[in-house]
Amino acid sequence: MLGEVSMKSTGTTGTNGVDWEQRVDFDQLRDDRLGRLKAELQRSDLGAVLAFDFSNIRYMSATHIGTWAMDKLIRFSLLTRNTDPIVWDFGSAAKHHQLYNPWLDVTSSEMDANPHAPHEGAKRPRLENGSRAGISTLRGAFPPDAEMAADLAKKIKRELEKFGVANAPLGVDVIEMPVLMALRAEGIDVVDGQQIFMEARRIKTRNEILLLTQAASMVDAAYEELHRFLRPGVRENEAVGLVAKTLYDLGSEYVEGVNAISGERCAPHPHVFSDRLIRPGDPAFFDILHSWNGYRTCYYRTFAVGSASVAQRDAYKRAREYMDRAIALVRPGATTADIVKVWPKAEEFGFPDEMAAFALQYGHGVGLSIWEKPIFSRLTSLEHPELIEEGMVFALETYWPSADGWGAARIEEEVVVTADGCEVITKFPAEDLIVAGRRYYTIDGPLNLQRDSQSHKNTIWGRGEA
Repeated sequence: MLGEVSMKSTGTTGTNGVDWEQRVDFDQLRDDRLGRLKAELQRSDLGAVLAFDFSNIRYMSATHIGTWAMDKLIRFSLLTRNTDPIVWDFGSAAKHHQLYNPWLDVTSSEMDANPHAPHEGAKRPRLENGSRAGISTLRGAFPPDAEMAADLAKKIKRELEKFGVANAPLGVDVIEMPVLMALRAEGIDVVDGQQIFMEARRIKTRNEILLLTQAASMVDAAYEELHRFLRPGVRENEAVGLVAKTLYDLGSEYVEGVNAISGERCAPHPHVFSDRLIRPGDPAFFDILHSWNGYRTCYYRTFAVGSASVAQRDAYKRAREYMDRAIALVRPGATTADIVKVWPKAEEFGFPDEMAAFALQYGHGVGLSIWEKPIFSRLTSLEHPELIEEGMVFALETYWPSADGWGAARIEEEVVVTADGCEVITKFPAEDLIVAGRRYYTIDGPLNLQRDSQSHKNTIWGRGEA
């Protein structure tokens, strides 16, 4: 059980597999994930779940065909109460799975008696390959009269009938309208299946925690390179390129995004990088999202370039205080409401309500995707609290704008919930504001790192003190 093992004894990380240390056990990873999903399905009143979401397909079947396919809804995977996963995949990918994914050669239970009853009938084992050729509508690119949605629906109905769950509801995570209509035309009761997947993925297994920790360590390295690179004259998009190269060189599977925000763009937070030229005294914060073996990061850090104003330093201290107060409360038995109560209300930092300020003081589960359960937000958590449990992995994010109206601070930490608290797995220093860029010297020595961006205000005459 996870609760009987401390984080320090769950194994070590590394980008390679070795025979001389306990690292990630991928066979166990696959078995544990499928076991959790099956358990959630058995607890529900559904006969099966159908996944189109890339991360849910991977969690269910441990198949992957590249990140180019993530937004296309072309692949689908079915799990019934009486089978292991069946995956319909794009072109030759199905053949590749047959050759190299032996865990899809599975024994299932075929129904001999009363095949149309929801969960009844005599069962006999059967062996077949769980990888099939099949695609959806290419997000509507196929001509509607090609009836690709109808073909998909017939494939699903055959399996539901074969395994005795045709009369039970079918849970689906995300779906195109033509596919939904085709499934219902086949008499299938299609319902929301997202919660089955989200509940299965809520608690992380030992191997998932190792993968998430390794993914975070790669971002540690990216921040080290970014700290060396930042200086006046570089652009936000160049910083994005540097981070992406560093992560791919280290073995990242997918750099999902790099938020690079500097100067006046920090408040309000635009959530997208630009070609802005970084200038002396700029605040700059970054969010690095990538995956290693599917497992994501969401990891903010803030720098000052060359120097920082008093207002920027104060903003950072405020964001750090809210972060530390939240982390101190994380332990099994606490709730998301307990955490968000120590965060400021939207009106306290310049927004009219919690919807307008959403995701600035925020927390979310991290796993094969972001965001996962649990969610921490004043928008929902106070009235709909979620229990914090051992084995959860989530990110906490805080934000505070500078009092001078120019700049802001953003911090994010990922934590693993342990038996008596939590462990932070995002390790790049963030306890105080870090200054990046070269150090400047005057004839009297090093230039003060805490200084106003308007040079005249750094003199007694400019401040009117002479």
